[in-house]
Amino acid sequence: MDFYLAGFIFWTLVIIGSILFLFGLWKKSQKALIISGFTFLFPMLYFIGAENWYRLLALTPIVPFVLAYFTKKNIKNV
Repeated sequence: MDFYLAGFIFWTLVIIGSILFLFGLWKKSQKALIISGFTFLFPMLYFIGAENWYRLLALTPIVPFVLAYFTKKNIKNV
């Protein structure tokens, strides 16, 4: 039962992170992108211990944080 709960939490965080990422891109919302980065961060910590190219999946939370930085920078310039 614990294995199913862990998988459910893992995929729930990935889906919520994806939805927030798309919403943040659509509305250019810095808060949504930051929350998306944090929700991607916890499931992707699992891939740090992986072998080969799967280890690079742990770098995916960097994308929302970088985009949040640039959206904040663009909002200040406008």
